[in-house]
Amino acid sequence: MSKFDPLRDHLKRQTAPELVLSIDEIEEMLGFALPRAAQRASWWDSTRAPEEKMPQREACLDAGYIATRLPDGTGVRFRRIKAQRRPY
Repeated sequence: MSKFDPLRDHLKRQTAPELVLSIDEIEEMLGFALPRAAQRASWWDSTRAPEEKMPQREACLDAGYIATRLPDGTGVRFRRIKAQRRPY
């Protein structure tokens, strides 16, 4: 169980291909303040250093979204990952 499970679960319930959550909304959902590192774009970037397991990135990916910090640092944009076709 990860402390980011509430974010994952919230994202899993979404139907929109894209949504934006403010840092305040994310912190309220999680029940704790995000670390100062969350203000850096790289902390959210799902494509940078994928070999590094970061719980916030894993929560987003598990929910089917990639996360990108907004340029002004006030929130995070979540974009749905296009479904991969599975061979049968």
